[in-house]
Amino acid sequence: MTVSRMLPRAVAVAAAALTIAVTMAPPPAQATDYKNEYKVSTVIPVPFPWGIAAEEWARLVAERTDGRITMKLYPGAQLVAGEQTKEFTALRRGGIDMAVGSTINWSPQIVELNLFSLPFLMPDYAALDALTQGPVGARLFEIIRENGVEPLGWAENGFREVSNSRHAIATPEDLAGMKMRVVGSPLFNDTFTALGANPAQMSWADAKPALTTGAVDGQENPLTIFAIAKMHEVGQTHVTLWHYMADPLIFGVSHKVWETFTPEDQEILRQAAIDAGAKGIEVARAGLTADDESLIEEIEGQGVTVTRLTDAQRQMFVDATQDVYETWANKIGRDLVTQAEESIANR
Repeated sequence: MTVSRMLPRAVAVAAAALTIAVTMAPPPAQATDYKNEYKVSTVIPVPFPWGIAAEEWARLVAERTDGRITMKLYPGAQLVAGEQTKEFTALRRGGIDMAVGSTINWSPQIVELNLFSLPFLMPDYAALDALTQGPVGARLFEIIRENGVEPLGWAENGFREVSNSRHAIATPEDLAGMKMRVVGSPLFNDTFTALGANPAQMSWADAKPALTTGAVDGQENPLTIFAIAKMHEVGQTHVTLWHYMADPLIFGVSHKVWETFTPEDQEILRQAAIDAGAKGIEVARAGLTADDESLIEEIEGQGVTVTRLTDAQRQMFVDATQDVYETWANKIGRDLVTQAEESIANR
């Protein structure tokens, strides 16, 4: 057979093989395959910074995709029947499409997220930024990704301060015997027990009624929550600014959903989360910085006594919780904690 007669046959065979390969290849994601609506889980709604960040994310995504991706917020952790600590599991399994989740609430499944709850690790916002925006934040995102959720950006619930209805708290002894509402995390329980308090774990939905009736004496939360929820009206007349831990938020998408989006839409979702997170952080810090204490002044104007710790007083709390810090540093991973300590020292 001559070369000229062989060539058409070779071309035909190659064409047939290409046709088979194309036919068998999985089709690329198309907007027509998208859900009519994506469910987004949050715990706290607007007007809290948490809800504002989530709402802004949904708005930006809808705008930047020309409506191809529509997101509906479900606050109050209603997609998991109010069980905040089950949110990450539902997200990983695809029962929830997306979430703006708390590092506290996700820590039962991702133990490394307890880093932000180590008592008195982060003294200020610069320290918090050094973690979320540096190598520690990048490593935490890798761990979350390995567990079936695509992390896109950071937002913020804020530094958690302590309040109560009995008296000012300036030393660990002031907490002795005090009944304190804490979130459902063993680390919080250990921290307040070390300080001599009697911690009671309960959801936020149960916290205000308990404070109103006096079933508990106090609680710990960011001051934005204290102010918007009008905690002074349920007897919380003493606040101590101790910055004992912070609660960053993470924009996440279930991998079962993430993989259905085109690369272009994935990038839109990611950048929208980053932009929405920046807005949420700005709102969470408003009135709480050295050059603007307007929110603190507003709380004081409501008849609340605000105690600011001296360095020596803060150190007393650090010393009282040192054993808790060391125990949990080992659970979280000593290498990660050391990296966090170095990032903060070099901020």
